[in-house]
Amino acid sequence: MKQRLLVMNGQRIVQAESDGAWINQKVDKACALKPGIYNLYLAQAADKKLVHEGVIVHTDTFSVYQQIGRDFVTHIRSDFDKVPEIGGAKSISYNNQGKAAVAAEAPKLTRGRSL
Repeated sequence: MKQRLLVMNGQRIVQAESDGAWINQKVDKACALKPGIYNLYLAQAADKKLVHEGVIVHTDTFSVYQQIGRDFVTHIRSDFDKVPEIGGAKSISYNNQGKAAVAAEAPKLTRGRSL
């Protein structure tokens, strides 16, 4: 089943494709997600040997979806002791037992104008 996430007007809409049309499944607050269309069906399974840094965009009963750059990674929900909140930038790594460890993503240094 193809799923996508539509974020607009402060709302987060989960949609599934049925017979070529997108059907709304769930509507809730967008939290800190940026407006746009997130194609969750393009997500790849997370490589447990790597550290994944990005924004958590969606969780369901089986998966946690994380956006890394323009790509999406899916983590198995049962690997988490506590599922990370949606909209938060997180760094996810795995220990030797395959359990996920979640940490806050390090802030990126940017150049800005100062007055």
